[in-house]
Amino acid sequence: MGSTVRHITIDCAAPHEPYDLALFWSRVLELPLGPDDFPGDPEAAVITGDGRPMLLFVRVPDAKAGKNRVHLDLEPDTTREQELERILALGATVVADMRKPDGRGWVVCADPAGNEFCIEASKSDRTTAQST
Repeated sequence: MGSTVRHITIDCAAPHEPYDLALFWSRVLELPLGPDDFPGDPEAAVITGDGRPMLLFVRVPDAKAGKNRVHLDLEPDTTREQELERILALGATVVADMRKPDGRGWVVCADPAGNEFCIEASKSDRTTAQST
C-alpha cells in the first residue's frame, strides 16, 4: 500500500508570514483558509473542497535561495490573459514570459514571497491555438 500526498508545504521566512501567503493563494485558487488559521500563526493552510489541506504554509528561519525545485502550474478557467491580470492584481509578479506567438506556452509568476508558479494556457486558449 502506498502513500497519499497530504499537502504541499511551502516555507515562509520573514518578512513573509504563513497566513499572508495562504491568504494570497486562497484568493488565487478561490478556496478557503483553514478554520483555525489566523494572522501571526506559524502555519496556515488552503483547504480543498473536501476539507483536506491542499497547500500548507510554514514559518521557517531561512529565506528562499535560488529557483524553486517544485512549483505549481495553474490552468485557468478563463483565458490565460484574464487570469494573469487577476493574479497580478492580487500581488503576484511576472518572472518570465514564455508565451509563444501561436498561443501556447506559459507565464512564470512569483507570489509575494518570490515562490514561482506558472500560468498555462486555458482549455479555451488551446482550442483557439489549434484552430489557427
